[in-house]
Amino acid sequence: MNSRFMMLMLTGLLSAPAGAVEIEGVKLADTATVAGRDLVLNGAGLRKRLLFDVYVASLYLPAKVSAAAAVLAAEPRRVEIHMLREVGADVFLETLKDGIEANTSQTERDAIEPQISQLAKVITAIGETKNGDAITLDFVAGNTVVTINGAEKTRIAGEQFNRALLNAWLGDHPVQADLKKAMLGG
Repeated sequence: MNSRFMMLMLTGLLSAPAGAVEIEGVKLADTATVAGRDLVLNGAGLRKRLLFDVYVASLYLPAKVSAAAAVLAAEPRRVEIHMLREVGADVFLETLKDGIEANTSQTERDAIEPQISQLAKVITAIGETKNGDAITLDFVAGNTVVTINGAEKTRIAGEQFNRALLNAWLGDHPVQADLKKAMLGG
């Protein structure tokens, strides 16, 4: 009887997800497939604004890294955002723009202004994000592919733009320092 119990326990442990992560009720996959490549969950964390939990952000890469520079060198890569509350398009866009502005020079922002405008149009068209909405930003072959709840909304060309966008979370002046640390696996 003891060996049977041990076998059942072992079977249960082996069938459980190895590194499954759950943050604020959001279950994150251990892997994601982008452009035909399997990526691993590098890290994930909670974005807070004032006293409110806003979203869970996760970062997927070909291999785990702990430095932002290594993330920017990896391709493909994915940022997943799982909304925990309703957020108006204007607030969501303002926060992204603030993150980009804090981590780029005026010259860099001028160079990517058309891409920022393209993203702004998409976010404005979506309107308010709802609790449970999932936004993915896939960085592949110099493009940023924006998907909302599984539906592709746009492809924004330009490596410089997708680096600036990623640096909103991982740059020298991220939107939230502990979120950056969490996304980098810390």
